[in-house]
Amino acid sequence: MGKMYRYLYIITFLFFLIWMVFLDTHSLKIHQELNQEIDKLEDQKKELIDLIEKDKISIQQLNSKDSLERFARENYGHKKEKETIFYIEFQDSL
Repeated sequence: MGKMYRYLYIITFLFFLIWMVFLDTHSLKIHQELNQEIDKLEDQKKELIDLIEKDKISIQQLNSKDSLERFARENYGHKKEKETIFYIEFQDSL
């Protein structure tokens, strides 16, 4: 009779272990997937914080009218009245 209870306890423990590792809504597999997603989101957050810092620096540099005008010319092709802009492209000859 004692061996039967021992096997019952072992079977119950194994069932519980399998349930907790694979089948439960709070299983280890789901926790692992969520931790991977958290790591991915934290990496995205770091990248966005770096981008925000770069944008803040750009905004600070664009406070003067001259730097704002230069930025508009270089990035958006803006020009003054009666001014002609020529775009020169260089090709590498390999």
